[in-house]
Amino acid sequence: MEEFQGIKIWWSSNKNTPKRPSFSFYPKTEERRYYTLTFHKRYRDAITKSYIDKVLKDGKAIAVRNRERKLYTNNPSDSWYEYQSTKWSHVQFEHPANFETLAMAENEKEAIKNDLIKFSKGKEYYTKIGKPWKRGYLLYGPPGTGKSTMIAAMANLLDYDIYDLELTTVKDNSELRKLLIETTSKSIIIIEDIDCSIDLTGQRRKEKKKKKDEEEKKSKKGSKVTLSGLLNFIDGIWSACGGERIIVFTTNFVDKLDPALIRRGRMDRHIEMSYCCFEAFKLLARNYLDLDDHETHPLFEVVRGLLEKTKVSPADVAESLMQKAVEEDADICLNRLIRDLESKSAKEGEQSKEA
Repeated sequence: MEEFQGIKIWWSSNKNTPKRPSFSFYPKTEERRYYTLTFHKRYRDAITKSYIDKVLKDGKAIAVRNRERKLYTNNPSDSWYEYQSTKWSHVQFEHPANFETLAMAENEKEAIKNDLIKFSKGKEYYTKIGKPWKRGYLLYGPPGTGKSTMIAAMANLLDYDIYDLELTTVKDNSELRKLLIETTSKSIIIIEDIDCSIDLTGQRRKEKKKKKDEEEKKSKKGSKVTLSGLLNFIDGIWSACGGERIIVFTTNFVDKLDPALIRRGRMDRHIEMSYCCFEAFKLLARNYLDLDDHETHPLFEVVRGLLEKTKVSPADVAESLMQKAVEEDADICLNRLIRDLESKSAKEGEQSKEA
């Protein structure tokens, strides 16, 4: 028994109800399981108009919280029609990344988190403005700056599945569209290193006719996904099928991408994943060495000075801070980081002199 707005409500299940004898041999159907809701008839309107909606919403929320999140990758289209084969394969998604441990300036992280949460709660808003419920993020910056970790943190924050789309295995635009249709809501579709996936550099000029042997060679191997096909995948008519999807591109060289591919409306938010700053270092020191970032360690100022004149990724800093042996303490790890930064700074100085 439970109460809703002062109304007493009873739920009962047919689980223990004995099944009726069945005399049919084929086909044999299983008896459905159901629940019976009992309440006084004077509260019929309140129950049917408010309580049932509340139960359905609560049930969906519980299902989302308890579901096993997955990491998908697309199968080569040659295997789509094999027995019991699907367009996507998946494993359980168990990446531990979160925004609290992400090496990034705190104000930037908070802005991204707020944007994601606002999007996840924006169904009515997107309907009001007449746009599909989706959002695009472009993550760009040097290798090792945390682009993949950022995607994992986004998925963990929102409890979304991830679809890792490998464009090189997609034969053409039609197959790309079929893959999109197979994705579900509450998901992040990612294309990592999009500048390396296929030729999407955006040279929009008429090409000379190619020889027949060159065309035949091209048709036998490689993806025929075009820039136009990818643009339609992101925000064409088919992109409105389903809802609550995030599309993420990552690249080390944003200048190589066609401006049409990353314009606002397709990639709504551009996030630069840059080299390690002092604020990001303090977070890494807290994560790896249990040093409180509010305390002042004697070696922190030395690290600050080196970071200001050296370009080093958060991944390189983390590797230097990681304890390699049981007997290593914070001082040993920080001194190793200082040596690595000094070495890198010297190499950068030599390279600048040669240039």
